[in-house]
Amino acid sequence: MRAAILLLTLGLTWSAAHAADEAGREAARATVTRQIEAFRKDDAATAYAQAAPAIQGMFPSPDTFLAMVRQGYAAVYRARSYSVDRVEDVDANGVALGVKLQDEAGIDWVALYTLERQADGAWRITGCQLKKAPGTST
Repeated sequence: MRAAILLLTLGLTWSAAHAADEAGREAARATVTRQIEAFRKDDAATAYAQAAPAIQGMFPSPDTFLAMVRQGYAAVYRARSYSVDRVEDVDANGVALGVKLQDEAGIDWVALYTLERQADGAWRITGCQLKKAPGTST
């Protein structure tokens, strides 16, 4: 009987922790989606708000941030389509998201986003590496 109670307790504890992890992954996914959708609308303030404080520190205004993305991350800035391919835990407060994108010219790209959970529980983007998808020649 004690063993059954212990197993039930451990199972409930694991399930709650797993659910919290899944909720965190979904919140991180929503952060990236919010930012990409904001770029599509030239909504600099919303896009900037999804960036972590360290990124915001490098770009002191939403307009400066948007200009950098427009210049260096055109596939993200004007993604014709996108989908989150995978979400992986990096540590207790960090996740990495793989995102497949297609730019305005129809060229496929892959982006690796890193996000960190902030003290207030919000997920913010700490980086994005962008490269052409494997097999893309143009």
